[in-house]
Amino acid sequence: MPFRFEVLKTDPTGARLGRLETPHGAIETPAFMPVGTAATVKGLTQETLESLGVGILLANTYHLYLRPGHERVRRLGGLHHFMSWRGAILTDSGGFQVFSMADLRDVSDEGVRFRSYLDGSEHFFTPEISVEVQAALGSDIAMVLDECIEFPASRERARQAARRTTEWALRSRRAFAERGDGERQWQFGIVQGGVYADLRRQSADELVAMDFPGYAIGGLAVGEPHALTVEMASEATARLPADRPRYLMGVGKPEHLADYAAAGVDMMDCVLPTRNARNGCLFTHAGRLLIKRAEYAEDERPIDPECGCPVCARYSRAYLRHLYLANEMLAAILNTIHNVYFYLDRMRKIREAIQSGNLAAFRSVLQARLEAGHP
Repeated sequence: MPFRFEVLKTDPTGARLGRLETPHGAIETPAFMPVGTAATVKGLTQETLESLGVGILLANTYHLYLRPGHERVRRLGGLHHFMSWRGAILTDSGGFQVFSMADLRDVSDEGVRFRSYLDGSEHFFTPEISVEVQAALGSDIAMVLDECIEFPASRERARQAARRTTEWALRSRRAFAERGDGERQWQFGIVQGGVYADLRRQSADELVAMDFPGYAIGGLAVGEPHALTVEMASEATARLPADRPRYLMGVGKPEHLADYAAAGVDMMDCVLPTRNARNGCLFTHAGRLLIKRAEYAEDERPIDPECGCPVCARYSRAYLRHLYLANEMLAAILNTIHNVYFYLDRMRKIREAIQSGNLAAFRSVLQARLEAGHP
């Protein structure tokens, strides 16, 4: 199957119903991508992911470069074969990981020098090396190397990072043209600019001039208020081509997913469903449920009576609380199944609302239920 993206319908809010076809299957958008940083979504087998309806997941170039190494993955047939995954894969370039490990890295216009968090060994990443590594991994969608900055950051800091991101994107585009395979892998540019609207617009315009097949919006959901995240995402999507997929990186809370869709975003990813699951925080239609609380010790209800996941169909809150307090590995597995299903189901309902031209009403009902209910 060749690459293809089509917008099927646009909601009055600006949300788009679409279909992204890749060599490893088609994805209905807006789509949520579970995070499988080291070629695994923690706690879930590939069979479970398939049964939940996951069509695309995210893996991380930085972590796979360090372990087991991209050349080893190449020798073993590429990431899909290595991890026995039939669906699509998007690889993040590692820019965010470098940003989050400030004490282990040094950024220059040439690239990023960093120390491995595994053994302290020194490495140097350039836009060209990131392209090479992701080609070896064989992901369906590869991200350019970008500079992600902290919040708050000064306008000058944001301007410099956006400039560097544009320069790196141009180098990445050239490297991909020389060494990449556009039939097997798409390369996305990443809009930066902090929380400064004009910088976001300028970054988007510069990337559009490079004619990427898709675009991401990075450097958001790093501490700024949710309303500002939506505003900056909207500034970017307004400048991006309507016929290309748009990916908002690292978002978000389940109650915010519809807001991002309304901002014209087609793809999202976040560690919250899996990370929170391991910490005993479960998502429900009425808000978060902390399974360790004493009030659930004899609660025979499912996590969420409205949820259609296999965990809610079989297990009680009392049992899940017992597993969590006993530190049983099954607790993390079952919690993760529920949370990932919840996110995927929320995205399914968002797509249905867009199809019916009713996303605004869906968002209103969602907010009212969160404000009124307690799990």
